[in-house]
Amino acid sequence: MANRHLLRSIAMQSLYEWDFKGKKKETAPEIMARNVQEFGPGAEDISFVHYLVNGVLKNQPKIDKLIEKCAPEWPLEQVTVVDRNVLRLGIFELVFGNYEEVPPKVAINEAIELAKTYGGESSGRFVNGVLGTIYREMGEPMKEDKAEKEEKERDKSENNK
Repeated sequence: MANRHLLRSIAMQSLYEWDFKGKKKETAPEIMARNVQEFGPGAEDISFVHYLVNGVLKNQPKIDKLIEKCAPEWPLEQVTVVDRNVLRLGIFELVFGNYEEVPPKVAINEAIELAKTYGGESSGRFVNGVLGTIYREMGEPMKEDKAEKEEKERDKSENNK
């Protein structure tokens, strides 16, 4: 398992526990420390777990509103705890993350993989639908259509002449 994927899994498990145990922000550091020790012994740079969990907690009200907006048929408290926290993590990376570090499509794919691994039978499709809707509403950042790529290639070849 790639290091970043493992760290995302630990972040998701930490958010799950935080959510399940009453959403008390002051418990998050202890939950993260325990989960890093249990699920990622020897992980080199755990700052990514802290970045993800703290980012989700800081932006949770905005993130939860996006979930409610993009999945109106599912009240937030009726979304499973796993799916809710995979979405929170994916939305944080998609909306508030650094695209140079994690491009939007990578954030979406990583969230889908977490949903498939930890969620139910339809979790992957549900997460994909919600994150895909948000991505489209954002204007599909970093998506290059074929015409743009061809134009860039022409420019490169003309500059090399």
